[in-house]
Amino acid sequence: MAELTANQLHAVAHDDHGHLSEEEKNDNLKLGVWLYLASEIVIFSIMIVGYILLRINEPDVVAHAHEQLGVGLVTANTFVLLASSYFMVMGLRAMQQGNRAGMLRWIGATALGGTVFLIGQYIEYSELAHLGIVLGYSESQWSTLGMRFYAPTFFHGAHVFVGVIWALEVLRRGAQGRYDHNPIGIEMFGLYWHFVDVVWIMLFTLIYLV
Repeated sequence: MAELTANQLHAVAHDDHGHLSEEEKNDNLKLGVWLYLASEIVIFSIMIVGYILLRINEPDVVAHAHEQLGVGLVTANTFVLLASSYFMVMGLRAMQQGNRAGMLRWIGATALGGTVFLIGQYIEYSELAHLGIVLGYSESQWSTLGMRFYAPTFFHGAHVFVGVIWALEVLRRGAQGRYDHNPIGIEMFGLYWHFVDVVWIMLFTLIYLV
């Protein structure tokens, strides 16, 4: 019988044990997160196109809104969210170095950053409501802007909320030592959180700056 190659031996061992290796499980988990994020990209893209069409069809409304709305609060909120992404990276790095306490501190800071962002978004929405930028019908000349603005920003805010809950779950599991030998759970959370940050950079640039 011909000599088995290393790959064939690995396949035989895999079949004999009847389970995936840790590396294969990690790869499958990452693939699952990437597929989920791909589906979210499609949804965000539709909302972004809707806003672009509004800008094309009613440029005066958007231009007037930009003149009246300040970007100070949103800019500060953006900085907080970007900082939280850095905290997440440092949390993963700490765990990879076997520093559980450091990981808990950094991921805790990530959750705090996400919470601060949501509070800032609530304050912003309150100010916009006073200006007449609402979801439903309004006598304000900006009423047409409401749906196109709130749909992507609120959907993004919902993702930040989910991310904060996920971060708290990472903290709970991390405190139990679940990631001491395999930090894949932190890596998956990191993929999601980076996605949330990248989407916000796009929204911030398109809606508030351009």
